[in-house]
Amino acid sequence: MAAERPPIGEFEQMVLLAVLQTRDDAYGVSVHEELERHTVRGVARGAVYLTLNRLEKKGLLTSVLSEPTAERGGRAKRCYSATKEAILALRESRRTLLSLWDGVEPLLDRRW
Repeated sequence: MAAERPPIGEFEQMVLLAVLQTRDDAYGVSVHEELERHTVRGVARGAVYLTLNRLEKKGLLTSVLSEPTAERGGRAKRCYSATKEAILALRESRRTLLSLWDGVEPLLDRRW
């Protein structure tokens, strides 16, 4: 029997998608900027870092430290990549949401 995939919440999905969007430049600041570009609500930078760490602990992200750069005062960046499990979890989540949305659109057009 296959191991059960850890569930992912809405914000975790958003962070994973932002990591995928930023491709090879996925680190805390770039992920935060990507989320800010796509959302109408403010995103706390600390929430992004906590979620990146949690997703790595769940095995949905891996990270490596970049070489230190002068622009960052000699500090390295922690760069993230999505794992195969992250892609599978996102696909499963998308499939579930699309299934739940099926047939709901006419209900949203009603005046309450």
